[in-house]
Amino acid sequence: MDRNHPQSPGFVTKPVAQDGSQSAASHVMVWVALVMLTGLTVTVAGLHLGAASILVAIAVAAVKGTLVLSRFMHLAQEPPVFKVMLGVAISILVVIMVFTFVDVAFR
Repeated sequence: MDRNHPQSPGFVTKPVAQDGSQSAASHVMVWVALVMLTGLTVTVAGLHLGAASILVAIAVAAVKGTLVLSRFMHLAQEPPVFKVMLGVAISILVVIMVFTFVDVAFR
């Protein structure tokens, strides 16, 4: 096995930015985006949009989760098996949420 394969003994993950400056700037930008999205969630909750409030909150939470997974947890650099397992977990979560919303809607 070569050293670039994730299961090789000498495998080392490479940071996104070699000098650290781009990585820090990227982290700050993501943090600012997360704070702004949190503000959007709070604002929408105060508008009392009915059922649309829930949909907007879930959409904003999905965007925030994607930012955290891709930037802070470096999912893009992980082997495909992690991406597949994340997809399975998210699919199960979506199915549970759909069943819950359908159950509440038809009570």
